[in-house]
Amino acid sequence: MNAAALYFVNGMESETSAIARGLRRRDPDLLDRLIEQYQHRLLRYLTYLTGHRELAEDLFQETWIRVLERGHQYDGKHEFSTWLFSVARHLTIDSMRRKNPVSLDGLLDNHDDDRAPLDPPDHRPSALEITEQHEHADRISAALVCIPTEYREAVVLRFQEGLTLDEIATVTGSPLGTIKSRLYRGLNLLMPLLKGAQA
Repeated sequence: MNAAALYFVNGMESETSAIARGLRRRDPDLLDRLIEQYQHRLLRYLTYLTGHRELAEDLFQETWIRVLERGHQYDGKHEFSTWLFSVARHLTIDSMRRKNPVSLDGLLDNHDDDRAPLDPPDHRPSALEITEQHEHADRISAALVCIPTEYREAVVLRFQEGLTLDEIATVTGSPLGTIKSRLYRGLNLLMPLLKGAQA
């Protein structure tokens, strides 16, 4: 490992360790910074996972409450985002079980037609680019809600949130081979939907 890579690893370890120490102390400034840094990613993940914006917003609040209550459980060995998404996922599963007592895998096959696509990310380089971005994001969002949740979750965590396959396995508690399979199947299901939307 070269010096730059070693410095990066040590820098990452010290950042995650500092977050872990701050969460153990229930540092309110740290929590504010974490919410500001991760709020958009977390809400987007929850919205894709549940397929319902209002439920996602409720779970978003619950997730941050859980982070405050159980922050001492974050050990700093993984990225904070990996732990945060894992907390959010478990809360989502608990919420779904209370409403409909089935497994998440069973929920993943749920195809409600009344789920609205997410609002696309707000990047404003020019009016034309904004319009194109909105149309593209709308097509992707509409296509994502048409595939089973287990595949949608893997695709969103990999390509929207930028998590590694190992991190996705940690978040979902699934074997690495299962994650690879879900990504492969999810992308295979998405491609014809996206091509059909462009026609």
